[in-house]
Amino acid sequence: MTISYNWLSEYLPAGQAGLPEKVQSERLSQILTCIGLEVEAVESYESHKGGLKGLVVGEVLTCEKHPNADKLKLTTVNTGAAEPLKIVCGAPNVAVGQKVIVAPIGTSIYPLNAEPVTMKAAKIRGEESQGMICAEDEVGLGSSHEGILVLPETSKPGTPVAELFNIYTDTIFEIGLTPNRMDAMSHWGVARDVSAYLAHHDKKNGGPRLPAIKALPAFKGKNPLEVTVENTAACPRYSGISINNVTIAPSPQWLQDKLKAIGVKPISNIVDITNFILHETGQPLHAFDADQIAGKKVIVKNLPQDTLFVTLDGKERKLNSYDLMICDEKGGMCIGGVYGGLNSGVTATTKNIFLESACFDSINIRKTSFSHGLRTDAATRFEKGTDISATVNVLKRATELILELCGGEVASGIIDIYPEEKPKTSVTIKYHYLKKLSGKNYHPDAVKKILTALGFVIEKEDIDSLKIAVPYHKPDISLPADIVEEILRIDGLDNIDIPSSITMTPAVEENRTAEVLKEKIANYLVGLGFNETLTNSITNKAYFSEDELASVVKMKNSLSTELNIMRPQMLETGLEIVAHNLNRKNDNLRLFEYGKTYTVNSKGGFEEPEHICLYLTGKKQADAWKGKGAASDFYTLKGAVDKILALAGLHGMSYDEAAAGEQFQYGLTILAGKEAIGQIGLVSKKMQERFDIKQPVFFADLSWDLILKKSKSDTVQFKPLSKFPAVQRDIAVIISKELKYSAVEEQVKKLNLKKLQSVQLFDIFESEKLGPEKKSIAVNFTFLDEEKTLTDGEIDGWMKKIMQGLEKEFQAEIRK
Repeated sequence: MTISYNWLSEYLPAGQAGLPEKVQSERLSQILTCIGLEVEAVESYESHKGGLKGLVVGEVLTCEKHPNADKLKLTTVNTGAAEPLKIVCGAPNVAVGQKVIVAPIGTSIYPLNAEPVTMKAAKIRGEESQGMICAEDEVGLGSSHEGILVLPETSKPGTPVAELFNIYTDTIFEIGLTPNRMDAMSHWGVARDVSAYLAHHDKKNGGPRLPAIKALPAFKGKNPLEVTVENTAACPRYSGISINNVTIAPSPQWLQDKLKAIGVKPISNIVDITNFILHETGQPLHAFDADQIAGKKVIVKNLPQDTLFVTLDGKERKLNSYDLMICDEKGGMCIGGVYGGLNSGVTATTKNIFLESACFDSINIRKTSFSHGLRTDAATRFEKGTDISATVNVLKRATELILELCGGEVASGIIDIYPEEKPKTSVTIKYHYLKKLSGKNYHPDAVKKILTALGFVIEKEDIDSLKIAVPYHKPDISLPADIVEEILRIDGLDNIDIPSSITMTPAVEENRTAEVLKEKIANYLVGLGFNETLTNSITNKAYFSEDELASVVKMKNSLSTELNIMRPQMLETGLEIVAHNLNRKNDNLRLFEYGKTYTVNSKGGFEEPEHICLYLTGKKQADAWKGKGAASDFYTLKGAVDKILALAGLHGMSYDEAAAGEQFQYGLTILAGKEAIGQIGLVSKKMQERFDIKQPVFFADLSWDLILKKSKSDTVQFKPLSKFPAVQRDIAVIISKELKYSAVEEQVKKLNLKKLQSVQLFDIFESEKLGPEKKSIAVNFTFLDEEKTLTDGEIDGWMKKIMQGLEKEFQAEIRK
């Protein structure tokens, strides 16, 4: 929210001589933050960049031809100093006796569409120049560069140029509003809070000095327009007035200055007045060209689903059935509270207008605004809720300005369709509750003064409590805690008492084992060169098929069209991060993430299992003098996954190739017994193309919930190191090319050799000499007896059993 210091100061309580008080901008910034309107930035504003500072009026005393240049002239200029300045000038229109703008040495000028220039002493073609005589474009006063700007003859040499051109200066506050503070989305709203603060702390009497709402000229006769509201739920109040014979022209300078200062571009007097009222009161208005309203009827209603409508930006949009439209007899004129239609607004030829001031349902406006991607100033205010009691008064205020600045006359009475008056919310607050929540004793008189200054009405009071009617401009307040917050704000959030001692109860750690394991695995992965990432749980439904979307959790009030569902799987949000890094030449990535997915089960309930996911792409080590670094591959990722499971105490995992998901080009499902605990593989080309990723990405998705479940049932056992040496034997076996190594390992384990400690594959060899359907695998076996040293005879016997078992089971051939 952008607030003008000058504009806000007009509404502050009276100071000396009955004029609005001009609180110093530094103090005002502190007050705003203190009352919960956090000032995020403070900037100076000048209607002309640089504020014409340092520029002075000069009088040309002499003007002679430059001896070394045909187009240059030597001048002496009186700037009110003791000695005239010598200035070399190239303007064709410079002449003796002219009053001109002079930029002396040390002055900075701000040319249009160019960088600032600081004047320095110089020699131009051998002649000294002590400054510059300026054209209007060189100091930002216009676009002409045909010659120097000649000032009126009455201008006095030495006068600051800024005094001649009425430079408008201001201080602009950028306020970070929380979503519930719709009452502070205007200068009037902020003035109300600041005035309440000054009344409480500085004992200033009276609230903000808001302009008086004057009675409009009486109108007798029939209204030229008929207004009907068909959907009163989406539009609980609709007010309007007709004004004829207005003159469309540029706004006066004071209005343009105020709008420019807060970043609003002036367009024409009618449009500028509606923008001024929006930022003054917080109530959006819309001005229709009354002569363009077909049938002289304004109808507030919904149009059928997918009705085509062309908005002010020239785009054709398909309407939703819930979009509230302001229509005439032919169809839609504008999307109510959101955006105007192509032909609904005021143009240079407009003579008669219909001015709308309405209150729209905030939820309906938010749905419409986000569905069409139309984030307008009006929509952001309506979606937070506007003051339903203010539509008519704001309409009168705007009409008064239009009659003053645009001419014309009122052509109707005020139309006000308000079928069901909204009751005020009542809240009862007890003083002991205020003390308990705030930690501070407030005198009842101070509490009442703060609340009444904010617009609350005391309905009933007794020794222990207050019953308060909440003003319409604070629709977020419904609980006693909300009232406490209002009191704390105006008293000052930085004035909250800090106790001298704090009593606290030691927390009881819950689920400590899970957190310790999570940290243990994270530390291991970081040691492997992985970086932890955190992605958004809200994602884009465009990533998923219709079948996948059938069970997703959809957002009711999505922040944008690209963030509209809760993610049903982790891969897509992770690939967004991978693509973001690859697009910035960060090609070698090792990422891991703990996160949840969200789905709706068959019973309509929600499920949100937790995962740990790994993403691997690029090289696993950088190129060096020894050679190029090796690329990360499936086995790099599988090794990390195996270690994660081992750290969690999970052993004896098996892998099922047939169960790899569609998101993989190839991959494995990890099984703990018969239960799938995760998947690992190379991401499919289709998924990579969707995110414009052109290098292989390896992905592992493990169920953290199942890891925890299996980990709890596993007991870690320790035993001393053996005093006796282990013995290793190797064999090479020729087997079928289609036979998996896991089958070989499983066969060896079936022999139940108690002294066999480990089985490890260390080589695979294929050759035409072995045959087209054969391969040779080399396997290492480690034997150990905890009680004695093994003999060659014992080991030979075990190796014989192993070889016989492989020969019998797989028709293997032992290479010798």
